[in-house]
Amino acid sequence: MLHDVVALLRCPHCGADLAAASDARVLRCTAGRHTFDIARQGYANLLAGDARTGTADTADMVAARGAFLQAGHYKPIAEALAAEAAAPGAPSGAVVDVGAGTGHYLAHALDAAPDRVGLALDISKYALRRAAKAHPRAGAVVCDAWRPLPVRDAAAALVLNVFAPRNPAELRRILHPGGTLAVVTPTAAHLAELVGALGLLRVDDDKKTRLDAALAPHFTPERAHRVGFTLDLGHDDIATVVGMGPSAWHTDAAELRTRIAALPDPLAVTAEVTLSRYRPR
Repeated sequence: MLHDVVALLRCPHCGADLAAASDARVLRCTAGRHTFDIARQGYANLLAGDARTGTADTADMVAARGAFLQAGHYKPIAEALAAEAAAPGAPSGAVVDVGAGTGHYLAHALDAAPDRVGLALDISKYALRRAAKAHPRAGAVVCDAWRPLPVRDAAAALVLNVFAPRNPAELRRILHPGGTLAVVTPTAAHLAELVGALGLLRVDDDKKTRLDAALAPHFTPERAHRVGFTLDLGHDDIATVVGMGPSAWHTDAAELRTRIAALPDPLAVTAEVTLSRYRPR
């Protein structure tokens, strides 16, 4: 764990600051009451002992996501987030990706913001094994997005939230008063050619409205724009994109293979997301 990243963290139990022990394999809270291991893969585990990890991405889901993103299929989304990170006038602070997965989008943001460090937060240890190595200026921490985040108040200049759960009060707490929250959500058109054919989860047409309402007590919408493009996906790519997302929990593997085999190869598939920018209240 980088020293600059450790300086962003706080104890998930008592809220005290964290510091690295002399052997660099343990984090200790400055209150002297709690210690946390740093895994050999480079991430720190700051989950509470009673945390429920049943919703965490599995090793197979993480492998699928890593392969799909590394192939560049979602490059326009990564570029849009990098543009947010490079925007002038931002306050001092880190780039914190809440629900970071493999750290793919965080790495692009840090490339565009060479003076900042980054922090990847996720509940999946399989994802953070990759995120810890995603960028030389990034650290990775296992935590639960629905609980108080192990991040100091106002530590982030930019918070990223890409296809991930959101705890509005905690996102506001860790964000600098002059900072930006950038949220990426799918539109109803996203992967539409696959949804009906493969029985995937559908995106609500009112998703953006519900997002604004959920964030309203803590954030003011500043602007939103759609990022849309077309993917030419072969059957293997289609299996990968299904396997990396929430539909992986709700599809039968044998039935999915049969349905994919009936599709054209390759198939033109719509990718469309909304990138929403918010300012803290």
